[in-house]
Amino acid sequence: MTTKAYDEGNPFAKILRGELPAHKIYEDEETFAFMDIMPRGDGHCLAIPKRPARNIFDVDPDSLAALMRTVQKLARAVVKALGADGVTVQQFNEPAGGQIVFHLHVHILPRFEGVALRPHTGEMADQAVLAEQARKIRAALEVDGA
Repeated sequence: MTTKAYDEGNPFAKILRGELPAHKIYEDEETFAFMDIMPRGDGHCLAIPKRPARNIFDVDPDSLAALMRTVQKLARAVVKALGADGVTVQQFNEPAGGQIVFHLHVHILPRFEGVALRPHTGEMADQAVLAEQARKIRAALEVDGA
């Protein structure tokens, strides 16, 4: 599979450069995590590698491994922070696979018994709500030593 070139102008690259705002949850040398501004559920967040990668097809294996370590930390933290019953982890590749933003990213969605995911409408969530959820998740990460 041949993928298209990485676009330095994508929204997540702009977040990494500080050109767009984000509700940061976690950061280390290799990865960055923040709240999804169009969440499909309470606590929906994203983890991305800092190194440029369009998607799973062109990511460096070491960068992918670091990303998965961060995803696992976030999965544990969102369940703890929000009292979730479980978590859904999603990752999409290329338009046919559902990818919309072309910087590799993983969705971490806290799940609650009997509560369906909201549809992706393209509407942004209340920033104060996202900020409070980010605060709770950061606090859970700090308790766990992340």
